[in-house]
Amino acid sequence: MRHSVRIEPLSNANESAALEFLERSPYERVVIAHLVMYGSPHARNSIGVAVDASGVRGVGYFGNEILLSGDEATAQAFADYAAGLRRNGQRMIVGPQATVASFWQRIAAGRKPPRIVRERQLVMRVERESLRPPSLPVRVRLARLAEASIVSENSAQMILGELGYDPRKSRAEFSGGIREMIARERWWVGEYDGRLCFFCNVGAWCRETAQLQGVWSPPDLRGRGLATASLAAICEKLLDFSPSLSLLVNDFNENAIALYRRVGFAYVADYQSLIF
Repeated sequence: MRHSVRIEPLSNANESAALEFLERSPYERVVIAHLVMYGSPHARNSIGVAVDASGVRGVGYFGNEILLSGDEATAQAFADYAAGLRRNGQRMIVGPQATVASFWQRIAAGRKPPRIVRERQLVMRVERESLRPPSLPVRVRLARLAEASIVSENSAQMILGELGYDPRKSRAEFSGGIREMIARERWWVGEYDGRLCFFCNVGAWCRETAQLQGVWSPPDLRGRGLATASLAAICEKLLDFSPSLSLLVNDFNENAIALYRRVGFAYVADYQSLIF
């Protein structure tokens, strides 16, 4: 029997049920779960909960980005909700592959087409049991504020290669965001022979997992095992605080997928991103 799906604003009445839904698939839904648990009042006011007579069917975030969780059955309800918000300035639509494709099909009319389509992104995860120890004596630690310019430069190169734009054009805002993340102890680096050889940060977390992002190694230091050793050592430290770690990687990025598998990450699900 099919039930009619409707969207309710996140509230005290449905928050527990929404979190229970999100934590059934924590690796795919960690960012939205983080916003429900730790988001600002403005972020929480941008969250809609898809429900029907059977309970919560999905949760979506409709802020500067649209983040979806749920199956194709929620796509029409999310599309109707997004249309009612009269917002067309989202930079990205992200979620399960089939859900995003179905959602976009329903809202595409009258909107500019995506600049970049990441048709398939692999969601991957690692736990303590599957993690492989580092093979090189790379030192890993939290980034320091004195290194903010180095972190910003490498992060900008990663974004330019991945998303096709240079965030340094808004240098003050971009650098300020990097400094804030470093101050909040969310940015990690690997150091070898006196040089920073690896960068990544913790973007979001929930009770079951923490999501890594911004994974980057300077091109001239690649192919020497430094990224593998650094990521493995950082994961060792982070798994003291989180039961698992997860990340997204484009299906065509074979080198990155091979790196994650060497460390012990395993495939979980398929995602899709539309970038505007």
